[in-house]
Amino acid sequence: MSGAARGLPGARARRPGPTVRTRVEEHRAGPDGEGPDEVRRHEDRLVTEEPLEIRLAWPGAEAHRAWVTMRTPGHDFELAAGWAVHEGLPGPAGIAGIAYCTDVDLAPEQEFNVVTLTLAEPPARPPGHRHDALSAGSSACGVCGADSVSAVLDIARGARWEGATPTADVVRRLPDLLRERQPVFARTGGIHAAGLFTADGEAVLVREDVGRHNAVDKVSGARAMAGERPGGACLVVSGRAGFELVQKAVTAGFGSLVSVGAPTSLSAQLAAQSGLELWGFTSPRRTVRYV
Repeated sequence: MSGAARGLPGARARRPGPTVRTRVEEHRAGPDGEGPDEVRRHEDRLVTEEPLEIRLAWPGAEAHRAWVTMRTPGHDFELAAGWAVHEGLPGPAGIAGIAYCTDVDLAPEQEFNVVTLTLAEPPARPPGHRHDALSAGSSACGVCGADSVSAVLDIARGARWEGATPTADVVRRLPDLLRERQPVFARTGGIHAAGLFTADGEAVLVREDVGRHNAVDKVSGARAMAGERPGGACLVVSGRAGFELVQKAVTAGFGSLVSVGAPTSLSAQLAAQSGLELWGFTSPRRTVRYV
């Protein structure tokens, strides 16, 4: 994971920042829209996405895991405190303290990804009772129910796609082809979409939902219910390519993921580790592949 010293015995972890460097291939159509793409390889930056484990403690109770969520590092204590407030956990005495966890069993890259929040008194109700059923994740966020930070990247991978995947010129056309098959968006302008496309840009299946994660779930679910493999050559999404969407694409067995927005540091890392082709900032004139 980003922001940690790796491979150096005894090295201290470095607190992750809000962005990380990455290498990309930027594909642009020629001036007249014809001919080969102009390809420029350069350095770019991604917003950092890492898991944060929130642990709770109070008088008479040792610290224990309460929740894991994905976030951009920074203001971690405020995030933990706000989460607790929204859960109705602090009593009248409030919060006694917040600190990064220093357990010896934490890997160096986890040092700044685990926060312990200490309540001044026991909570009025047991924390986490609403989340027990979500321990395997939910359609709203594919990783928020992860059992621990170390489990976030431990995903069940589907059969890897071994067929053809779209070339850059096909990729640039895909968001418009997706939009053409969004009747609810045409009426409301307020809904996400996900679609399965062939390597040649043919739409196989498109689904809409107010939640971009739900739209992806609908695509894979429809295929599975039809007795077909959930994945395929290319998954196209109408928003950004966060970790949860890349996780779903890998799990279902897609060969590539195309988004109109940006990926994050963790989504690009997972795509690279899993052999998933990842494209972002996709428009008719430009798309960026993360390599």
